[in-house]
Amino acid sequence: MAASPDKTPIKMLHDRILCETDTEAGERKSSGGIVIPATAAMGGRRLVWSTVVAVGPHARAVEADDRVLYDPEDKAEVEVHGETYVVMRERDVHAVAADRLADEATGLYL
Repeated sequence: MAASPDKTPIKMLHDRILCETDTEAGERKSSGGIVIPATAAMGGRRLVWSTVVAVGPHARAVEADDRVLYDPEDKAEVEVHGETYVVMRERDVHAVAADRLADEATGLYL
């Protein structure tokens, strides 16, 4: 993370990653355009996307500014200067979305 005069720099350790929580992650829209609130019950578990802010030195597949898919039940939240972030291990990430991965043909695009 970049440091500013009133903030202390943060360095992630080992394979930990720090992600910004999406404010709209809970809401979703049906194919017909109906907004489904985050409080609506859903069968099974729902994975969510977040943007990576910082990575530890042993993270191999994830870089800052990547979008990662993870299970929100397995997350640890932390508040830094009024902003909420998620801290997790790289192994808890289910998928990575980034432009740098374009050379690796996946057949899926966001």
